[in-house]
Amino acid sequence: MRSEAPSLLPLFRSQHQAELLTWLYLHPRDEYPATELATRLGVPLSTLHREAQRLVAAGLIHDRKIGRTRLWRAATGHRVANALTQLLLLTFGPQTVVGEAFTDVRDVRRVYIYGSWAARYDGEPGALPNDVDVLVIGTPTRTAVYEAADAAQDRLGLPVNPTVRSPQQWQDASDTLVQQIKASPLVTVIDRDATD
Repeated sequence: MRSEAPSLLPLFRSQHQAELLTWLYLHPRDEYPATELATRLGVPLSTLHREAQRLVAAGLIHDRKIGRTRLWRAATGHRVANALTQLLLLTFGPQTVVGEAFTDVRDVRRVYIYGSWAARYDGEPGALPNDVDVLVIGTPTRTAVYEAADAAQDRLGLPVNPTVRSPQQWQDASDTLVQQIKASPLVTVIDRDATD
């Protein structure tokens, strides 16, 4: 499976490579089994192994084996680690950061990123986004939503603009914003409906 250079930042070899680096560098103290990363990133294990081996050879990630399990982690001591982390945070980081910020917000069914960031992530060419538009489906309190958005914004260094719709509003064909969002690229961040 060949992955094209990502529209968010085409200097990475592939979308898979960028997503692997993002996850590892945004969680620098943790190491992950290959199978867990493949599942989390939605990448075939063989593709993930190829991308990881290139990164290991470049010294950007470390690997080790425990029995038959291969573990990977960010090479935080690499001389480009800080700059790479910042670059990944600004480009591919929103999906991870928004997910972590909203994971404990009560009464949230789904969280999506839409707008220019989702369009670049989906492969549409264009300038690097200056903000992140977040759609929250559920009935959370506005305070909780804005606190989560502020936490994500503080970590990303980019404005995070939340919009809330109840499940009924999300199904309402007369809601112009909902129809506009549904007609554009959406990146799933949280989907509790899929896991219930």
